[in-house]
Amino acid sequence: MAIHSYSAFDQELEKLRAQVIEMGGIVEEQIKDAISTLKDADSKKINRVIARDEEVNQLQMLIDESCELVLVKRTPVSSDLRFVLCVQKITTDLERIGDEATKIARAAKRIFENDRMAKPTLADINSLYKLVSAMLHDALDSFVRMDPETLLALIKRDETVDEKYQLCMRHQLTFMLEDPRKISSALEVIYIAKALERIGDHSENITEHVVYSVKGADVRHSSPKEIKKELRS
Repeated sequence: MAIHSYSAFDQELEKLRAQVIEMGGIVEEQIKDAISTLKDADSKKINRVIARDEEVNQLQMLIDESCELVLVKRTPVSSDLRFVLCVQKITTDLERIGDEATKIARAAKRIFENDRMAKPTLADINSLYKLVSAMLHDALDSFVRMDPETLLALIKRDETVDEKYQLCMRHQLTFMLEDPRKISSALEVIYIAKALERIGDHSENITEHVVYSVKGADVRHSSPKEIKKELRS
């Protein structure tokens, strides 16, 4: 992002950055709280996670409006234009991450409403959560620092997430075959694992948008080798 002689323009761009960081903090809390509900079956916390989805939606609309005002008032070009477009794309991914957190909370609600005594095994879920929450944190940090190099690290970690997700699937299928009474809760665990896997994907998307903002290159669907080439250019 360039430094301008118009301080008001700089302030508007910094406001966009701050709003994205705020939105990112909310969805991070959503994911953390959603996962914690799987352990304590706290209905109030479940409802709070679900309710915060509307807060995330409203913030996305507010940021979109701010972006539109900047585009109309300032007609930014080059890196400034890419930054505004980057903000819009990142908020879309953050909104979808919030949706995934809500899905996890709703799954937790179903698990405990069906049978509070039949708690599912959460080792795979906890492992996935640690990976994707770290990915999201680092993706948001890459936006704050405008560091495109983070993408390569997240690509490797996303591969690990995919492997963990497949492992979780196999474990839950085994549980269902061994004890048909666990079918319902096992299916919910798979549903939760998929939500976490998608959060990892959206986190990787965020760093792709940062690459676009900094380098002006659209690296979606690019191989790691092609991305390295773009980063070095």
